[in-house]
Amino acid sequence: MEVFKYPAREQWNTLIRRGVRNQQDVLEKVRPILVAVRKNKDKALKEFTSRFDGVEIKTFRVTEEEVRQGCLNVKSNLKGAINEAVLNIRKFHESQKQPVKKVETSSGVVCWQRNTPIEKVGLYIPGGSAPLFSTVLMLAIPAAIAGCKEVVLCSPPDKSGNIHPAILFAAHLTGVTKIYKVGGAQAIAAMAYGTESIPAVDKIFGPGNSFVTAAKQLITLDGVAIDLPAGPSEVEVMADDSANAAFVASDLLSQAEHGPDSQAILVTNSESLIDAVKKEIAQQLHLLPRAETTRKALENSRMILLKNIDEMLEYTNLYAPEHLILSIRDYETVAEKINNAGSVFLGNYTPESAGDYASGTNHTLPTYGYARAYSGVNLDSFCKKITFQEISKKGLQKLGPVIETMAAAEHLDAHKMAVSLRLSSLE
Repeated sequence: MEVFKYPAREQWNTLIRRGVRNQQDVLEKVRPILVAVRKNKDKALKEFTSRFDGVEIKTFRVTEEEVRQGCLNVKSNLKGAINEAVLNIRKFHESQKQPVKKVETSSGVVCWQRNTPIEKVGLYIPGGSAPLFSTVLMLAIPAAIAGCKEVVLCSPPDKSGNIHPAILFAAHLTGVTKIYKVGGAQAIAAMAYGTESIPAVDKIFGPGNSFVTAAKQLITLDGVAIDLPAGPSEVEVMADDSANAAFVASDLLSQAEHGPDSQAILVTNSESLIDAVKKEIAQQLHLLPRAETTRKALENSRMILLKNIDEMLEYTNLYAPEHLILSIRDYETVAEKINNAGSVFLGNYTPESAGDYASGTNHTLPTYGYARAYSGVNLDSFCKKITFQEISKKGLQKLGPVIETMAAAEHLDAHKMAVSLRLSSLE
């Protein structure tokens, strides 16, 4: 990790850059995939799966027997851990339900808002070397709580043409039955446009690599909604001299191991901590099976030494990290000043891993600085908010002249007439 000591503010815009490839190049590579799937459907999916995943798939739909066998292949201790995580995730997301509240904005005028579930949603679950069965929980549980009628899950197959057993178990546990063996940009295209095997959905959720992210961005041009821009994972640790260097190093490594384009940032006002974290990273790195991937991510990562907490706060809100860990003394006060972050972890004993798996919060979060404008996935992500209003005769007699005046000022005479006719009928 490159170290920057007291960088001038003019450098900060450079220091918040993510280490990902040129997204425009990725978009141009993904466009033909979307076009091919939209035109040739299952045939294109089979060709892309063979090319990118190295496996020939005859039937994309996972059978009930495959799900049953997959569940049997999950060790009992992992099943227990997943069940515990489900309880916490469900409890947190159920707490986000909002009762309908009717408001009388003026005498005789009543307005209210109701949450309505999105009918058809698609869940993309990354597979490969790190099958993210935890993402099934993070997406399928709020979808079920919201009441989505149809949930479609796509995940890339392994070289044997199977989906990881833990993904199948998590899907079974959360009630997902439409599971398909397809990954990458082609999976996003399938859920967006529909094929002979895979139904089209109204909104697509889930993280992925830069190609998946590009595909999600492109399908929005065709009217398909997405959760948020969720690309390569990232973490920032804000730490002072009260931080535990071993803990900080482990948090940085835990994000770096996601993939070579992930990013880990340490922001601190302690030079001695930087030296200690460097040593810890070197020691811990040797213990990791994914050390090679992690090293590549660390090449895109940084340690930044700043003067004080105020500067650290300012930099953090500019960087807008997906995950932010506050390993500082007065973390509660500092947390109140965080404006841009996907999810925040407070204190030395709150690792980011807790949010990834089992504390209850959702781990599908905005990356690449999108936390300045986007929230992470939550119960509302699976709902539409429909507004209602009811006006009594007396209410219209009071509010009608206001509407007539405003409509006339905008030269929209039909708008005015819709009110005037009703008022005349009441005279």
